[in-house]
Amino acid sequence: MAEQADSEHVLQCMEITGGNRAVRQTVVAPGLDIWIDSRPLGGSGGGGDVHYVSTCGAGYVTRLALADVSGHGESVDHQATVLRKLMRKYINTLDQTRFAKALNRELAAIDASGRFATALLLTYFAPTKHLMVCNAGHGRPLRYSATRIEWQFLDLESAGNCLSLTTSKARYHLERLANLPLGILDSINYQQFAVELTDGDVVVLSTDAITECEDDSGEMLGESGLLALVRELGAQDRTGLGERLLKAVDLRRGGKPSPDDQTLIVLEHSDTSPPRASLGRTVRTLAKMIGLSRV
Repeated sequence: MAEQADSEHVLQCMEITGGNRAVRQTVVAPGLDIWIDSRPLGGSGGGGDVHYVSTCGAGYVTRLALADVSGHGESVDHQATVLRKLMRKYINTLDQTRFAKALNRELAAIDASGRFATALLLTYFAPTKHLMVCNAGHGRPLRYSATRIEWQFLDLESAGNCLSLTTSKARYHLERLANLPLGILDSINYQQFAVELTDGDVVVLSTDAITECEDDSGEMLGESGLLALVRELGAQDRTGLGERLLKAVDLRRGGKPSPDDQTLIVLEHSDTSPPRASLGRTVRTLAKMIGLSRV
């Protein structure tokens, strides 16, 4: 497997970067350093893994979308275009559940062949250092807490004392008809929760080529195996961790190429300062998150 060049890109206001092509780069945004390694099946053309990173006009909101669309190559290029269009439309919107619902409606409308996508939508609000997570049927992210010095799944249950848009009734539906993969039903609701990041926190996102990688006996790594693997590798800088994790996955496969599109993204919370926000503006922005309450 040939190594790709690792480049660094500083995200500018109102910019969107990403797509469904092969890339290895670091994207720098206020409060986040984002290391990305994405490899389409076969190594050329477009893949079913689609990622985008954007920042709003004021530089307060950084959004990351990672989608795993069923299918490969040019057949999923249209879905990648739709995702980018909606990233642009909602680039200044803090509540990403509206983005998720719009994306779900678009995918359900444009593809009657039963194609669907799982997706993770993450929004970082720099003034308060909160990371909001919306999961549409995708594998759970992993989070390293520099304060607790431990790895765990990043989901509503493990987030503990977090900010959430869910109520007890919504939590019930969360396990039923909410947060399904995109494109299955056009009237699905999506929830989100928020965690406050501290300097040195790390978040790992991946597509199922990572968790479904098999060893010589045919046993899949799985979510629990991935969590055990990052715990074994330890907390390093984003690039070191990403590269070591990819090498460990490649070793588990016995050096065989991935049978699917593969994407690994590592976010590291940094001390990069966002544009200074007044208290009044911060409060007004947070007030747009209707129904936000502590759980």
